[in-house]
Amino acid sequence: MTETSLDQRILAGLDDEQRAVASTLTGPLCVLAGAGTGKTRAITHRIAYGVHTGVFKPQQVLAVTFTARAAAEMRTRLRDLAAGGVQARTFHAAALRQLQYFWPQAVGGALPALVDHKAQLIAEASRRLRLSTDRATIRDLAAEIEWAKVSMLTPDSYAAAAAGRVEPAGLDFTTVTRIFAAYEDLKVDRNVIDFEDVLLITVGILQEDEKVAATVRAQYRHFVVDEYQDVSPLQQRLLDLWLGDRSELCVVGDASQTIYSFTGATSKHLLGFTARYEGAEVVKLVRDYRSTPQVVHLANSLLSARTAEAGRNRGATTWSTPLELIAQRPTGPEPTFTECSDDEAEAADVARRIGMLMESGVPASEIAILYRTNGQSEAYEQALASAGIGYQLRGGERFFARREVRDALLQLRAGARTADDDAVPQLVRDILASLGYSREAPQGSGAVRERWESLAALVSLADELHGARSAGGFTLQDFVAELEERAAAQHAPTLQGVTLASLHSAKGLEWDAVFLVGLSEGLMPISFADTPDAVDEERRLLYVGITRARIHLALSWSTSRTPG
Repeated sequence: MTETSLDQRILAGLDDEQRAVASTLTGPLCVLAGAGTGKTRAITHRIAYGVHTGVFKPQQVLAVTFTARAAAEMRTRLRDLAAGGVQARTFHAAALRQLQYFWPQAVGGALPALVDHKAQLIAEASRRLRLSTDRATIRDLAAEIEWAKVSMLTPDSYAAAAAGRVEPAGLDFTTVTRIFAAYEDLKVDRNVIDFEDVLLITVGILQEDEKVAATVRAQYRHFVVDEYQDVSPLQQRLLDLWLGDRSELCVVGDASQTIYSFTGATSKHLLGFTARYEGAEVVKLVRDYRSTPQVVHLANSLLSARTAEAGRNRGATTWSTPLELIAQRPTGPEPTFTECSDDEAEAADVARRIGMLMESGVPASEIAILYRTNGQSEAYEQALASAGIGYQLRGGERFFARREVRDALLQLRAGARTADDDAVPQLVRDILASLGYSREAPQGSGAVRERWESLAALVSLADELHGARSAGGFTLQDFVAELEERAAAQHAPTLQGVTLASLHSAKGLEWDAVFLVGLSEGLMPISFADTPDAVDEERRLLYVGITRARIHLALSWSTSRTPG
């Protein structure tokens, strides 16, 4: 392949800043990327350009991101750019793979089993201490223990470090310390580890075993970290051990989108990158290709107010100068602001406006309702069901874990053994009909509707893949293989319904139309945001919500929680 064709294939179509990222192949490199500026495009093209020019060997590149979905998307893009040998994984997936490989030689014996959820062990630890806990308390304790572990705290060091934090579930820190210690003891008794242990043990092995560390550093020579503003101290420690004394590192992030501080994430590593790596290249991506000028203006205004506030109040330690986005899309409608009498009226008004958008041609799958807490969803579920509008809850049960999806995969796998491969989409429809799929959606809401939505998503995916790949021959076996790969990566297909999601779970997603609801004092900012840092994080969370919208953006609130 010639140099000219490389430029045309990989660098062409990138803007000047994206091209600067893609063509800077030696680290350290810091990419400050605003919302909608094409950061994934820039870094995948950088990796592909490095591979095709021979600067990178594919198997020596590790690209790390924060969700299985983002890692799967990165792998797909790299495959499309003929750089499929590159590893793109989450921190946990990369660490678990290394731990499974090195455990026998570094520790000996079989790797302990991995527990999916902490709840049962925390409940048992609490019972051992004769403490009564309900589901909400156990959930809050699980989150607190996760924060402690990613902050590299032990039960002995937790209480001192937690001073100043909100007491989880109203329990004092001494009690939480006892539960934390009992939980750790239980894991040892049962010979199990949790997700944070995967990182902690990998860090421990790399610190203590020079042979293992040398093997890992020989394997991976170039590192790319996406969403770098969200790394925890534990993840940063693992990254440091992977790197050793090298600086072949490209990080990508936006401090204005740091919204997971409660999990231990911190933007200090992103903000301090140039101080740590002297002479590091810095590229700013500010051209917003996602949103209209009207949406971008509102997002910029929100952060410029933050700048003025931070100037007056230096109590906010996470403050940094925000990127000012420059809209690249054509002009669109102005964002709307609506006050309603109560939550029920607000939900009904949102459902009515969604109906109007759908009548104008906006697909339901391109519309989202975003709220601060999951408890706000019920009113919108009821309003959409009453209006006959389908919806999907994001942040609930994982798509491939649903009973109907597991049953569908079994049936499709069986059908693929004997199927005539001439018409894959019709074969999928015929097979899924036995599980409840029909051309028309059932009326109303509830389990029957949710089941149909899942099956309809599989049908739509079959149509999409058949259209894209039929030229090369697309069989039912190919479709089943694609589903199995997506299930392993938790890469769910698009469901045909309005998305209901919390602002936190909407990170990394985008829609044509976004409704930001419940923007009342006590919900946005949330009532327990009682420090400058906490209020600043609420502002960043609203910023993330605004920048999910491509064209239509509606903000609403009510003056009363209940009618009357």
